[in-house]
Amino acid sequence: MSQVTTTGLDIAKHVFHAHGADSAGCTMFSRRLTRGKLLSFFVSQPRCTVALEACGGAHHWARELHAMGHEVRLIPPADVKPFVKRHKNDAVDAEAICEAAQRPTMRFVVVKSEEQQAAALVFRTRDLLVKQRTSARQCDPRAPDGIWLGRAQGAKPPRDAGRSVRRWRNGRNAARGGPADVRDNGRHAY
Repeated sequence: MSQVTTTGLDIAKHVFHAHGADSAGCTMFSRRLTRGKLLSFFVSQPRCTVALEACGGAHHWARELHAMGHEVRLIPPADVKPFVKRHKNDAVDAEAICEAAQRPTMRFVVVKSEEQQAAALVFRTRDLLVKQRTSARQCDPRAPDGIWLGRAQGAKPPRDAGRSVRRWRNGRNAARGGPADVRDNGRHAY
C-alpha cells in the first residue's frame, strides 16, 4: 500500500478540504474538515508535504503545520488556477493545489513569520493612509461632498480651448459633424 506524500489543503473560515495523493499522483483521500478538527487530523497523518494557496491566513496555518513536522509549501493562487479541472468548489481546489505542488517547476512562496506579517500590515496601512490623504487634498474644499476636480489647484485650461469649442458649435467644423448654419462676419464665427 502506498503512502500519502502530498496533501493539498484548501482553507476557508470554518470548513477546510484536504486532498491527499501518493508519489504517483493517485488520490489517497479527500476529506472535508472543520477548523477544530484540522490540527488533530494532521497530527494523525504521516509527515508529508502540505501545500496551500498563499494568502494571509495560509501563513498562520503553514506555521502550525510546520511545527508538527510537515513540510509546508505555499503556492500563489494564479499558479494553482490552471490545475482546476471543473466547477470551482473546495474539493476541486484542494485537488488542484495538490497537483500543482507535485510539479517540479512550480514556484513557491516563503512562509512569513508573525513579525514579518505585522510589519507588512504597518506598511500597507501607511500606504492606504497616504493614498487617502492625497485624494482628500485633490478635492475642492468649497465643493459639496468633495467633488473631484480632476486637475491640480491653480492649473488653467489651454488658451484656445474655449475658441475651438465655439468654432465647432458654430459650424467651422461642419465637415466633421458641426451644425450647418453659420453666422460669420469674415473673421470670427459666432
